[in-house]
Amino acid sequence: MDTPEEKTPAAEGGLDPVVMDKENSNPTSSEIEQLRAERDELKDLVQRSRAEFDNYRRRVDREKAEMVDHGAADVVRQILAVVDDFNRALQVETQDKNYSKGIELIHQRFADTLKKLGLTPIETEGKTFDPNVHYAVDMVPTDEAEDQAILAEYQKGYYLKGKLLRPAMVKVAVKK
Repeated sequence: MDTPEEKTPAAEGGLDPVVMDKENSNPTSSEIEQLRAERDELKDLVQRSRAEFDNYRRRVDREKAEMVDHGAADVVRQILAVVDDFNRALQVETQDKNYSKGIELIHQRFADTLKKLGLTPIETEGKTFDPNVHYAVDMVPTDEAEDQAILAEYQKGYYLKGKLLRPAMVKVAVKK
């Protein structure tokens, strides 16, 4: 006689046939331990995958920010030539006071905008020469100033967001 097939939870996709079969309805302790070990391995794999993905996302975000900063540094470096021209224009005397005032206002607005982007000038007045931030264009032997004192600034140097963008070109005193 034909008997209707028994529908077991394993046949319906509920339980693993290795664990549950018709003859043995309870899993053995070794099978339980094997399943627990497999579960723990899978949990560990998921945790490691999440951690790797989080690290990857942070690295990509950091690299994007570095690329943006690098691009901004290139643009600001090129704009510094215009800033230098403004500084030279401000040093020239003119009879037209309105023109002079207009140049000063444009220069000030330009400087404020660059400051908001993170541009800060390197201070040289009264400082000692530092080869990390200064570029010695002229070295003058003298007894009137301390050794390695900065006597004059030929071109202003700048930091962009705390990193050196352009060193200051300076005249340095050297002991005779």
